[in-house]
Amino acid sequence: MSTPSPAAPPQARRMLTVALLVVTVVTLALWAFAWPAARNAPRDLPLGVAGPATATAPVQEQLERREGAFDLHRYADEAEARAAIEARTVYGAVVVTGKGPKLLTATAASPVVAQLLQQAVTANAPDGTRVTTADVVPAPAADPRGAALGSSVLPMAIAGVAAGALVTLLGLRGVRAVGTLALATALVGLAAATLADSWLGILTGDWWAEAGVLALSALAVAAPVAGIAALLGPAGIGVGALLMVLLGNPFSGVTSAPELLPEPVGLIGQLLPPGAGGSLLRSTAFFDGAAATGPAVTLAVWAALGLAAVLAGGRRGRNEPGASAPWTAREPAPVG
Repeated sequence: MSTPSPAAPPQARRMLTVALLVVTVVTLALWAFAWPAARNAPRDLPLGVAGPATATAPVQEQLERREGAFDLHRYADEAEARAAIEARTVYGAVVVTGKGPKLLTATAASPVVAQLLQQAVTANAPDGTRVTTADVVPAPAADPRGAALGSSVLPMAIAGVAAGALVTLLGLRGVRAVGTLALATALVGLAAATLADSWLGILTGDWWAEAGVLALSALAVAAPVAGIAALLGPAGIGVGALLMVLLGNPFSGVTSAPELLPEPVGLIGQLLPPGAGGSLLRSTAFFDGAAATGPAVTLAVWAALGLAAVLAGGRRGRNEPGASAPWTAREPAPVG
């Protein structure tokens, strides 16, 4: 007569653990991706109002009725408003003229915001008034809706996670790991710029600057993934991947704008590498580097902290007695 295997209870616990883990990850993914998308709306969206104060007062009053929607900036004339758009201070501007309101937009900054502004200004215009629109910084003809640029965030995050994971699993430590991460992400930047600029034409700025931004974006993901793994072990790869892909990608705001995401999702997204990388790429590709300092510093900090963790983990590994790198070949045991 057979007796119940004592291994059955542990197996059952493992099965339950896997099932609960899968449900947790799926629930988190749905929340991270679906919730911000379902709550898209302007929140303190920078918008300019240009013209004489007496003429712009009614327009400003109408826009302020949408409490919390717009962060209004006053400009003396259209030239000042255009300069503010090109500097990425505002997404667009309403210029009050003798012939009626004129809307300035920048589809390169966000086609979604440009469309939203056009709808808002047209809805608030007096009956029978025609609103003219001028695109100050247009999106490239190859990507008028910004879909291709938005789709570039996830591959860059995946490339960074893959680089960090491979460095960890191949047992590279310390300076060798840092050198490998730098080389791999530099090649990623060159390849991505070749595809996005030279071939697809969705980027229109300086080629080398774009390649540098793409490489830095990948390094800002790869270094923390490898650094967390160097300190926590291979499980750190999963932690880094969840942070960069599961939160960083949907919170980036690249497909719309950070100011359209629920608070504080937009702010969190800009503090993570995918969001900062997307903002820096827009500034570099379409605005001659305007407003690039903030996201560039964010990426540099992530990369520096990650590489420091890689070096610290390498030193700790060397100091541990009996420590050996994973995947290291060992001499076969003698037979007999």
